[in-house]
Amino acid sequence: MSPSTTRTSVVVIGAGPAGLTLANVLRSGGVDCVVLEAENREFIEQRPRAGFMEEWAVRALQARGLADRLLQRAQTQEKFEFRFSGHRHTVRPVDRIGRRHFVYPQPLLVTDLVAAYADAQGGDIRFGVQDVELHGLESEQPAVSYTDPATGERHRIACATVAGCDGARGVSRAAVPEDRMTVARHDYGLGWLALLAEAPPSSDGVVFGVHPSGFGAHMARSPEVTRYYLECPAGDDPENWPHERVWSELRTRLAAADVPPLNEGRLIEKRVLDMHNYVVEPMRHGRLFLAGDAAHLVAPIAAKGMNLAIHDALTLADALIADAAGDGSALDGYSDTCLRRVWQYQEFSLWFSDVLHGASSGDPFRAGTAEARLRRMLGSAAASTAFAELYMGEESDH
Repeated sequence: MSPSTTRTSVVVIGAGPAGLTLANVLRSGGVDCVVLEAENREFIEQRPRAGFMEEWAVRALQARGLADRLLQRAQTQEKFEFRFSGHRHTVRPVDRIGRRHFVYPQPLLVTDLVAAYADAQGGDIRFGVQDVELHGLESEQPAVSYTDPATGERHRIACATVAGCDGARGVSRAAVPEDRMTVARHDYGLGWLALLAEAPPSSDGVVFGVHPSGFGAHMARSPEVTRYYLECPAGDDPENWPHERVWSELRTRLAAADVPPLNEGRLIEKRVLDMHNYVVEPMRHGRLFLAGDAAHLVAPIAAKGMNLAIHDALTLADALIADAAGDGSALDGYSDTCLRRVWQYQEFSLWFSDVLHGASSGDPFRAGTAEARLRRMLGSAAASTAFAELYMGEESDH
């Protein structure tokens, strides 16, 4: 039996920050779209992910009416500190460049964006779709087909454009022939044990612990919950890190003179993230445009992933709206425009990784140069300002 066919302007595959930002802006701009998501709504609204948002991203969402709850609920962080060699060193980017981070976990942002698109605007979003396939991407009449989980029927959506926002393992990137893209990849050769603790934050800012035993970090998520990271071997088993070992290592790696003891509590999340980056070039194949993790991944070393996804989505949305009005120049330049920011963030992630992991590398030369970078950044106003600009994120036209 042939699948039933409907038509829209844009099919958005994936309901993460990139796909939902794109869908909201397109609908507000008068461009019809359909969002397809493999998981159910409850799952995507609870999926643990990033929490730091750069100020430009928040202001861009605010300008488009998508940040009301964010601005009501998000905390802001204006400082962070490095702890190494038994001492603490505080950096205040807000004093240098006037910008701060917003702390707003990705599940909350996704919840807001789903509500804005589906509930407030009546946007078409289809959850739990199966066996998604992309068709005719190099033609002027692409289409996406899928199986309805409730009926088992196949549906086909004809469109002008497909937006692949479904991550590294999604069907969008897999639909691009290998000889039509280049994937640049960097593996750091280490992992981070990502932890969520039912414990109040022990500091009002981000804490980076640089220690011979391994990197450690503290990041507030809410008044009751704190995110921690511990460097570990790549591919490590979280079960190798029982409660007592986790807190012992955190106390060691975040130790410094004159700091209060860590607030300890029950660990409600424990998973190992293997540190690697990749970039897909170009971020376009025919009428398929990749955004977010489908096009690039930045390890959480510098908290850039969600911000890049939002930048891609806003860039693509504006270009598609302009294209619908007859100006296709921005759409033609989409990949190049996004990749300039992507590579800037990749370079910073690589540099920052050397700083954070040098002491634990086992290489005295790497350890020495990493500490020299730290001391220069902390002791020089110019170096501190340059670091703040990169860490807090580039300004954007959006």
